[in-house]
Amino acid sequence: MNEKRFSKTDCKRLEKGLCRSRRPVWPQLTAKDRKRAFLYADRYKDFIGKAKTERESVNIIVNMAQEKGFVPVEQAGPGSSRILWNFRGKAVALAVTGKAPVSNGVRIIASHIDAPRLDLKQNPIYEDLEMAFLKTHYYGGIKKFHWVARPLAIHGLALKGDGKVIHVELGENPDDPVLIINDLLPHLSRKVQGEKKISEAIPAEKLNVLIGGLPLLGPEDLKDGVKLRILRILNERYGLVEEDLISAEFEIVPAGDPRDVGLDGAFIGAYGQDDRSCAYASLCSILELEEPQITSVALFLDKEEIGSDGNTGAKSSFFEAVLYDLMRNGGLQIEADSLVRMLIASKAISADVTAGMDPDYKEVHEEHNDALIGHGVCLTKYTGSGGKYSANDAHAEYVNWLRRVWNEEKVVWQAGELGKVDEGGGGTVAKYLAQRGLDIVDVGPPLLNMHSPFEIAHKTDLLMTYKAFAAFYKAGD
Repeated sequence: MNEKRFSKTDCKRLEKGLCRSRRPVWPQLTAKDRKRAFLYADRYKDFIGKAKTERESVNIIVNMAQEKGFVPVEQAGPGSSRILWNFRGKAVALAVTGKAPVSNGVRIIASHIDAPRLDLKQNPIYEDLEMAFLKTHYYGGIKKFHWVARPLAIHGLALKGDGKVIHVELGENPDDPVLIINDLLPHLSRKVQGEKKISEAIPAEKLNVLIGGLPLLGPEDLKDGVKLRILRILNERYGLVEEDLISAEFEIVPAGDPRDVGLDGAFIGAYGQDDRSCAYASLCSILELEEPQITSVALFLDKEEIGSDGNTGAKSSFFEAVLYDLMRNGGLQIEADSLVRMLIASKAISADVTAGMDPDYKEVHEEHNDALIGHGVCLTKYTGSGGKYSANDAHAEYVNWLRRVWNEEKVVWQAGELGKVDEGGGGTVAKYLAQRGLDIVDVGPPLLNMHSPFEIAHKTDLLMTYKAFAAFYKAGD
């Protein structure tokens, strides 16, 4: 066989024209955009440092939206162009109406604002060995050893017997005491912890939060004096009694602010970046959106970390209620199949983070197909596990449309999966929204330390996530 031999120049030309290279974002940015990445990161840190629970996230999102002219749906009149929905204080939707009727479909970016944490049990407070503790039940997928021997805070609310709502935040102010879960010293842990699997070394029932150690001064035979003193402090400070803790919604989260990581400040370390990094990017994108061709919606959902169940998660009817309101706002006559047909004509992004490759744990990653930190926003065509089970698998036509949109807007993006095929896997809200018939795919920045109390994101990936979402909203058909 007589085959042509290509020159070095020919090979370079073919390589440039045919191959897709994986290049970091930073060298591809202009000086202006490099500055922009750090300015965006500073605003993001302010958001994520204050939004440590889903309720706090909702409050911030609603306030920012109202400052940009969004009107609560209860006050919106026919033809309102910027509308917000606050659903039970734990989920939000924002919509900017487009020039085309909503019957032609809408653009949706759905993120979640819950994060792995520790919740208090219904009867949380007890005393043992003259110390008072709070019993917890972990929420979402955590490594339990991450949560011991580190400063913790309480965020949440309680309702008194008369229904009055009491907001509580303890452990964030520099003058506040912090809380902690004790760990066993290495001198005594060889058998109890050291010889066990990591997943078994710290049982969930030992994730008890230390909250006090001084007994109430009383009679010699006083029982549970430390517990009684703590209850007295809670009553004096917040007006609460022990029964109020049954209906309280107190979340134990890491204490402290987000921080820059690295001598060059390339990274942000913070709690809750899964998935509030995507929530913030979609929020910024829709707040800046003016007169789009197609009606655009940002969904901020709850309960994703525990399967999207509950009436504020992606499986709930909240999403449909928003779309019905948009149809009425547009003056459309609603038929029995109006919602279904509108959804089938819609395009959506499931805005969620993915795992960035960790050079110390390459064995769980597939180096050709997993996301690289600092290489831009990641498109994940499918998640799931064990042969794409329980995944949304996006269609080729939709993925192609989205990459063309990003390429035109010079978004630096990559495509990736979540580890090796049989290593594990995960899911997002994509499959629940896909059940409604719309086109959807997962998009978000890669993280290190995902689901830990201190997740790591690269600032350039965060900027590209915002650019990708903004381009999605502004794109034509």
